Amino acid sequence: MNHNYDYDLIAIGAGSGGLSVVERAAAYGQKCAVIERGKMGGTCVNVGCVPKKIMWLGANLAQSIEDAASYGFDLGNNGFDWAHLVEKREAYISGINKWYYGYLKELGIDEITGDASFIDEHTVEVNGKQYSANHIAIATGTVPTKADIPGAEHAITSDGFFALESRPDNVAIVGSGYIAVEFAGVLNSLGTNVTLYLRKDHVLREFDSLVSTTLFEELQKSGITLKTNCQIESIAKNDDGLLEVKDNQAHMQTGLDQVIYAIGRKPDHDRLQIENCGVEIDSRGYIPTDLYQNTNQPHIFALGDITGRAPLTPVAIAAGRRLADRLYNGQSDRHLDYENIATVVFSHPPIGTVGMTEEAAVAKYGDTIKIYQTSFTAMYNAISGHAAPTAMKLVCLGKDEKVIGLHIIGPGADEMLQGFAVAIRMGATKRDFDDTVAIHPTSAEELVTMR
Repeated sequence: MNHNYDYDLIAIGAGSGGLSVVERAAAYGQKCAVIERGKMGGTCVNVGCVPKKIMWLGANLAQSIEDAASYGFDLGNNGFDWAHLVEKREAYISGINKWYYGYLKELGIDEITGDASFIDEHTVEVNGKQYSANHIAIATGTVPTKADIPGAEHAITSDGFFALESRPDNVAIVGSGYIAVEFAGVLNSLGTNVTLYLRKDHVLREFDSLVSTTLFEELQKSGITLKTNCQIESIAKNDDGLLEVKDNQAHMQTGLDQVIYAIGRKPDHDRLQIENCGVEIDSRGYIPTDLYQNTNQPHIFALGDITGRAPLTPVAIAAGRRLADRLYNGQSDRHLDYENIATVVFSHPPIGTVGMTEEAAVAKYGDTIKIYQTSFTAMYNAISGHAAPTAMKLVCLGKDEKVIGLHIIGPGADEMLQGFAVAIRMGATKRDFDDTVAIHPTSAEELVTMR
């Protein structure tokens, strides 16, 4: 280390990206610190993937209790205690937080609590004290946004959803992306009346049409009210504490406990005074990086959602580890390949997807693309009478029929996808899929038996 600096590496933000890069760097003998103003683990652990999945698992149980009668069980649903689930969820999260604090101590990584702001390209200030480092990694993530409309202060975002202490009876959710459809499914399954406001006429517009259309139809069937091409123009709070909203179709919806915005997130660097270190920001407020996570400043890197690329926890972790490998372990070409990143939407039913959509593949490769697809009712659902659909698609390229996209919606899609993601990353062809002996009886076998 250049001994003019306090540290070899400082990470700003103790979420997935920041923690991963300092953990790996410390393993290589570097002196590291991480700066965080909130809880360890960032968005994912505290107000993102972890609490979301726990709520989703609870919502699935509500459906299982209903299905049990079809399998011969005499069960009654005697009510759902939201506060009990939240208490268990928060205890689980608290365990992860505590583990991180201990783990960082064990690795000799200093934890600095507070808001960081840049003094120059090698120095940050936290609570009036300055810290310098040879390298700095910005991993501050993003924060949820609301529409700029009258009464927006009465609405909540995903952060507010995870702060709810009791189950709301009536909610309006604004958004069409994965967070909006996940919340809609969870709340609906747990007994809340849900209205989903969609700016256009569809959900999950960037996903393959097979999964987005199937989900749209399933949301409708589940009793969620879908308002298409519809935007809320104002929110008002009545004397009884309930909310009413007026939309651009001149409709008024009253008696709402919550209006939840899930319309996207914005980069979280307002307090960083980034101009002091000379790091460039793009027109959307993200920090552009190359494939090596480099910013335009040679000693400053950016990781995770703040870069505006593939905003997923495992992406930030992988990028952070590879950056440390490159900087401190001589792996000069080590970087994350942002192609073929698998992802799951915890909707009802869940969606798993990796690679190109049919629409994107046809636009790029034309008639060299061949599509295989199927839809069916899984055995569990056929018996339960809860007709959740399962649909699958393979997007194949060229005469070798290399599989360049795989899209699944249906029960089990979330756990089914990981192994197929490995195969696609390795360049599997349709023939490789066909030559793989099916596991019977499963839904997943359909992916290796498609004609």
